[in-house]
Amino acid sequence: MLENLTQTEQAILNVIKTVIDPEVEINIVDLGLIYKISHNEADKKIEVVMTLSARGCPVGDVIIQHVETVILDRWTDYSVDVELTWEPEWTPDMITDQGKNFLNM
Repeated sequence: MLENLTQTEQAILNVIKTVIDPEVEINIVDLGLIYKISHNEADKKIEVVMTLSARGCPVGDVIIQHVETVILDRWTDYSVDVELTWEPEWTPDMITDQGKNFLNM
């Protein structure tokens, strides 16, 4: 889903990669939870569409807040909108090859 990212969107993705899912101890990018990143320089707005590995994820709110925080730490003059979606539903197939190696899959 994360194709054709601009240089800035790739930088945002790299910053989000510092957010670790505490239940599996892997970053949420390699876990496959980030679906879309949009950067609008004119409006100073960054949008992230993401999911969680389960609807009842007990640390979901913390993960979402952390995504917003790490972006705002770098892009201080932007507004950040992190949207949670359940479509498509997350599956282990969404884990990147790096994530699978980390998890010994």
